[in-house]
Amino acid sequence: MTFGTRHTPESLTVRKADKTLVVSFEDGKVFELPAELLRVESPSAEVQGHSPGEKKLVAGRSQIGIIAVEPVGNYAVKIVFDDLHDSGIFTWDYLYELGENRDRIWSAYLDALAAAGLSRDPGAGPAPAKSGCGCGGGGTGGGCG
Repeated sequence: MTFGTRHTPESLTVRKADKTLVVSFEDGKVFELPAELLRVESPSAEVQGHSPGEKKLVAGRSQIGIIAVEPVGNYAVKIVFDDLHDSGIFTWDYLYELGENRDRIWSAYLDALAAAGLSRDPGAGPAPAKSGCGCGGGGTGGGCG
């Protein structure tokens, strides 16, 4: 018996060419989870913070890949991404939740990026600052006050 696990995978396959983790569960459901989704929704404290209001928006990961998937007991895996992020422990239930809610989670992520002026593309950075007064605005007399 595994405590706290409602879903158990039958197989996990990393498809490096299309940067996807394929997880097949015992109930017959199969989820193809893009590495980018897994990275930006990592359950690590670095991404999720230490409370619900602390979640970080991770941008610039459209080209992210998976280097390794390592077992953690009978209940989870640690995914090592090619940006060397490896601190998230993906439980079976969390992978199942990501698969079941993939479209909603992805849409919310894209909306959050757009609202923050960020991009999925590496190196794109934040949107340029608006001109005017203030720090870094490029306007006249734009000192910090």
